[in-house]
Amino acid sequence: MNNFLVLWDRGLTLVVRQISAGTKLIKIYSMKSPSFTVTEQIVFLKRLSMMLHSGMPIVTALQILENQAYKTGATVIAKSLVADVSAGLSLSSALLKYKKNFGLFCINIVKVGEVSGTLPSNLEYIAQELKKRHELGKQIIGALLYPLIIVLTTILITGFLVLYIFPKILPIFLSLKATLPLSTSLLIMFSDFLRAYWYLICIGVALIVIVYPHIKKVPKVQYRIDALLLYLPIVGHLCVYYNLTNIFRTLGLLLLNEVRIAEALEITLTSTRNLAYKRILEEARGAIVGGEQLSVQLKNNSVLFPSVCIQMIQVGESTGNLATTLSYLSDTYEVDMRDWIKNLTTVLEPLLMLLMGLCVGFIAISIITPIYGITQNLQR
Repeated sequence: MNNFLVLWDRGLTLVVRQISAGTKLIKIYSMKSPSFTVTEQIVFLKRLSMMLHSGMPIVTALQILENQAYKTGATVIAKSLVADVSAGLSLSSALLKYKKNFGLFCINIVKVGEVSGTLPSNLEYIAQELKKRHELGKQIIGALLYPLIIVLTTILITGFLVLYIFPKILPIFLSLKATLPLSTSLLIMFSDFLRAYWYLICIGVALIVIVYPHIKKVPKVQYRIDALLLYLPIVGHLCVYYNLTNIFRTLGLLLLNEVRIAEALEITLTSTRNLAYKRILEEARGAIVGGEQLSVQLKNNSVLFPSVCIQMIQVGESTGNLATTLSYLSDTYEVDMRDWIKNLTTVLEPLLMLLMGLCVGFIAISIITPIYGITQNLQR
């Protein structure tokens, strides 16, 4: 009986420990990934590469980075990496816990560096590529920000004139019963419409802002939106060049680090945000596993992959220099996109200023023309 009680007590203790451990695991996996921006990642990887180049042990380097971190997210990640690497895990295995922050591309390049003994160089290379990608995104946002500011300013000025200034002058026109010009009549109709249905317009805009992020989470809807963006006149050109630059750069780097092409395509499609390109890469991966070449699969999507890049990929496959060819294509598309953004900005600035002047000028003429007509009649 005593032995049974001892066994029961041990079993109960074991169950409690397992439940406790399970609770800890649930807490760990339910935690959100700590905030770790691209800029912080670049600094982290550069410093780690520099210290490893000097011959410092990786645990010591991570401890120094932990002490140097000034943000909570960076401190949490550095502390976790120190604990995991000290326990015997490789750096790539420790980074898997934070794959949402670093991405599979970064983790696989680190893994290749650990196997080949080129970890410091690979870390520096990842930092450079992250910096290029970050600067490219900033340049695109900067190119689109100025037109957006001009459009919003035009809307605000037009709204102020139509909803506030024009209604105060309108009673004078109506009281004199003068024949109004066509531009003024159109402006009256537009002003009456805005004043009558302004709340519906505000509700519609608010619904779009609130509902759009939730609708975009549906895969079919997001695919339609991503595909539509690629076919728009100006934005589509930017999206195609941006995606091609990132896809070819990621795929080329992985192949240069001796990652198999099927695995490299899988990693590339996980780091690609546009679902239209992601679907094509997924189909290409399946075809390559089945024995086809990459260029043959991409030929069916000549809109998203121009014929020039498909021909270059064919040459790279036939000569055995596919990785070098992809890196060359990514650099080429990046240079072309930067030049195209500069030209676009140069052309858009005067066009948008002209559009703003036409809108404000139309309203001014619609107000001034009837006033001039009324004064002419009074003089007569």
